[in-house]
Amino acid sequence: MLKRIPIHLVVILVFLVAVTPMHTMSNEPFPGEKFEQEFLITAYYSPKPDQCCYVLGGLEADRVYNGQGMRSADGTEVYAGMIAAPPRYPFGTRIILPGLGTFIVHDRGGAIRGMEDGSDRLDIWVGEGEEGLARAFMFGLQKMRGTVYPSATASQLKASVDLQRIPLDLDRLNQYRTAQIGLPALRPKYGQRGISVVELQRALKEAGYDRAGVTGVFDDLTRESLRAFLTDFHLDEPDDALTERTGAALVAARLWKEKRQDIPYISSDANEDSIRFIQRTLRRLGYYHGRTNGLYDDLTFQAILSFQKDYGLASDETSSGAGHIGPITSRILQAVLGRVWVEWYAGKLLDRQNVVNILAKRGELIEKFLGRGEQGNDVRLLQSLLVEHGFFPEKEINGVFGALTARAVGQYQLERGVITGSNDDGAEFAGPATLRALHRDRIMNLYNAVRAEGWGVL
Repeated sequence: MLKRIPIHLVVILVFLVAVTPMHTMSNEPFPGEKFEQEFLITAYYSPKPDQCCYVLGGLEADRVYNGQGMRSADGTEVYAGMIAAPPRYPFGTRIILPGLGTFIVHDRGGAIRGMEDGSDRLDIWVGEGEEGLARAFMFGLQKMRGTVYPSATASQLKASVDLQRIPLDLDRLNQYRTAQIGLPALRPKYGQRGISVVELQRALKEAGYDRAGVTGVFDDLTRESLRAFLTDFHLDEPDDALTERTGAALVAARLWKEKRQDIPYISSDANEDSIRFIQRTLRRLGYYHGRTNGLYDDLTFQAILSFQKDYGLASDETSSGAGHIGPITSRILQAVLGRVWVEWYAGKLLDRQNVVNILAKRGELIEKFLGRGEQGNDVRLLQSLLVEHGFFPEKEINGVFGALTARAVGQYQLERGVITGSNDDGAEFAGPATLRALHRDRIMNLYNAVRAEGWGVL
């Protein structure tokens, strides 16, 4: 039922219906001279691995809808200026579209045919990854009159398209995010634009490394900010791309900035609470092995001195400030404690991400939004997850999204707060919010099992 599907996906389905061809003109002779033609134009993109979001729920689903995104029907590598046209348009035909540029026909498509009103369908390539997806959304469905030049008469016309003229609204992608995609799973690279870059820049800003601002563009300033972070946390990772380890460390550093406490100055007249704090801190770093008694005794003095020796702050007991914590020792101790805590917490995040990676490798993550009438392994996975939560009878698992599956999805959504009532948009439809909840539950259950019993439990 269409009303059950979230409104942003209804728009996609209505769009697909709107562009379904009514007739073909493949048997009509193609003109030998230029001519004017009415066109109904949409846009497509090249899906890439590790995107923040996919319009249909996953990489393979988007590839089915948009194509593999590497080569066109005539074997040409995708580029700005290629276009998919009906079969009667020979490859190499030039088409000038006002306000967009000059395009060359290289591709076909299942819905790229003639329309009942005499107009023809066109599909223009608008980029790859998150940026391409955002531009395809913004382009929408446009009708315009263009000029067609048969290839034999217009070989001098070169493709000329500036994709920057198509508006870009990256925030629109947020509604398609799914739970398994966190910062450690994103792979923005230098020169790219997208939500993944926005997430990287926000993490850098919140961790205290805001040189670039949140622009959505991985530029030189973003690279400098990332390099400064990697240097401060002693991470041997590239500065022109976000790796899994860097992503986990950034999430941990962002949290550490909120949790960290000032390191108090310590001498013989420091109060007991400050001394206890330092004793606990130095124990965590492996320097103090005594009781947490709040006393500035020889064990505390020697622990501070050992730390100072390791970081070149004192050479022996006669050095200025030896065994005491002043501004310099406090600053260095804070930095070291931060690196240790971030490394520890990032390790937990990497373990959680490893659970995601294992599930993905096994094909145990749903990578397609699902509704009534869908069939296949993704539906079977959905039913299995609903069984785990007690919403679906195990003996009824059949890979068919019917009324029983729809009711089970609706009951799960109500319990998890995805919907408030059966008439909400998305009720009984396994869309982004529902998959976020299902995946999060599955991932955390397995992660907790790994912590308790080890990786063998998987």
